[in-house]
Amino acid sequence: MKYRKLGNTGIDVSLICLGTMTYGEQNSQEEAFEQMDYAFEKGVNFFDAAEMYPVPPRPETQGSTETIVGNWLKDRGLRDSITLASKVTGRGDNNPGMEHVRGGPRLSAEHVQQACEGSLERLQTDVIDLYQVHWPERPANFFGQLCYRHRESNDDIAIHETLEALSKLVEQGKVRHIGLSNETPWGMMEYLRLAKEYDLPSVVSIQNPYNLLNRSFEVGLAEMSMRENVGLLAYSPLAFGVLSGKYLGGKRPDGARLTLYERFSRYTNPRATEATEAYVALAQELGLDPAQMALAFVNQQPFTHSNIIGATTMEQLRSNIASVDVELDKESLKALDKIHGDFPIPAP
Repeated sequence: MKYRKLGNTGIDVSLICLGTMTYGEQNSQEEAFEQMDYAFEKGVNFFDAAEMYPVPPRPETQGSTETIVGNWLKDRGLRDSITLASKVTGRGDNNPGMEHVRGGPRLSAEHVQQACEGSLERLQTDVIDLYQVHWPERPANFFGQLCYRHRESNDDIAIHETLEALSKLVEQGKVRHIGLSNETPWGMMEYLRLAKEYDLPSVVSIQNPYNLLNRSFEVGLAEMSMRENVGLLAYSPLAFGVLSGKYLGGKRPDGARLTLYERFSRYTNPRATEATEAYVALAQELGLDPAQMALAFVNQQPFTHSNIIGATTMEQLRSNIASVDVELDKESLKALDKIHGDFPIPAP
């Protein structure tokens, strides 16, 4: 395994982070334990969860992921060996279907405190190493939105209030570091500005989508990430598994995410499918597994501090973790950029 510093924390996190959002939905606790055992054995010391998980979110399963991760940490006695990340759910009406989380989640001081205490209880720990805002309070470009539509609202919770609430959790010893997710360049800079102006904790990471079909992070956030040392925790590095090539030709493998859930259509539009065909063909030409090539691309970016992989089978997990051993040479990277030029961000 390879390791990188998490932002400016001095914490060494594995380049591969274990995503857990399938635990309690597509994966049982027994399967999740097997995955976590294997990942830890292979040097993965960074696990990422969220209070709203598993996905797709449902009232019946909400919190199950954290509960399963907490059960594993307690059973294995490995809490001190894992950098543990979780998230507070963003405003509900910015992502419909969240009404069951805290009666309609917001990012107010009261909600942030309540959310963290719930996560701590489920995770069976006294402290969360990295606590992230899952998505903004305000409407913004996230979850595949391209066109920005400005909206002023008198009831938006100010970022300052959210940041002060996160600061209080740090003061209480319930959180070590804070981060963002699904955030924009303006949002990141506002968190950083307020931290400096009011002497509050600075965010150390940003968890946004980044993959061969969606390189939008490079447009504005990559420079900011590197100059401000706010590391990218890349999620959906395989674009919901699309970049493995397993869905090409209209295939829908049994038990696969896009087979089970219609809501995951972000990476399957015609242009994205054309781009995927090109990337898979290049992988075959290079003698590489398409999924490992896609993951290796994310791994090699200088702004990537950790690459969040998810898997529903052990075969997928073994392959995804092994991507740390795949090194793409300059010619291969040029070939990837050529396809990117032909299909720039086909699936935001």
